[in-house]
Amino acid sequence: MNLSDILNQSLGGVTLGEVFSALIALVVCLLVIRILMKMANRMMAHSHLDTRVQKYITGGVKLVLYAITAIIVVGSLGIDMTSLVALLSVGSLGITLAAEDILGNMAGGIVILSTRPFDIGDFIEASGVSGTVDEIKLNHTKLLTPDGLTIMLPNRALSSSQVTNYSALGRRRIGQKITASYDAPTESVFAACREAIAATPHILTDPAPAVRLTNYGSSSIEYTVYCWTSCDDYWDSYFALMENLRTAFAKNKVEMTYDHLNIHVVEK
Repeated sequence: MNLSDILNQSLGGVTLGEVFSALIALVVCLLVIRILMKMANRMMAHSHLDTRVQKYITGGVKLVLYAITAIIVVGSLGIDMTSLVALLSVGSLGITLAAEDILGNMAGGIVILSTRPFDIGDFIEASGVSGTVDEIKLNHTKLLTPDGLTIMLPNRALSSSQVTNYSALGRRRIGQKITASYDAPTESVFAACREAIAATPHILTDPAPAVRLTNYGSSSIEYTVYCWTSCDDYWDSYFALMENLRTAFAKNKVEMTYDHLNIHVVEK
């Protein structure tokens, strides 16, 4: 028995009084829906949720209220709702199973829009990719990578993965490792690194830049240069610092070493 058969069988004995009762129930339900939606909109206006999340929530509430209204009105007509509700339940279950991924992405999108781990324009890393957030939709989030690629991340996976937001503080730290010969005095290496930092544009003075000796290698000593810059200037400052370090090392006669092997021949 399909939906049309159920309705045709049920509508055969509807009386005028039942129709009148159904109309009254419809009017009352619509008035109640109007009042409840005004209350819901007022509550959403005072919340800190994203406007898109507010729209989805109010839309969902309205859909549920209209569904309840339909059940009440049909019940007022004296129609047996048992078979109809069972048929609708089976259909809803089938739709839910078929759209599991879509519903999962929508739920993930609501989580992202409500918790706001990142915003449009933030540079993030998640699910093994990194890029600038260009668009946040209910089903997916679009990233633009530094090499000009567009990556669409499903919100279901994104909401449950670790997200690193490099733009949250408004500044980013550059940590550049560099090696120098064991013969080079440590203070000379420090001076060359500070000179390279001073020649690099957009480096912030707070937090102050720093140079640290970080490792003793097999053929060289490793130093790390730490400095901060704004998120917008990060890549320009990063590459400029790389170039300035080489220039400063050459100017201060500090050897920039590489892995090598010394062989000593002993004559017998």
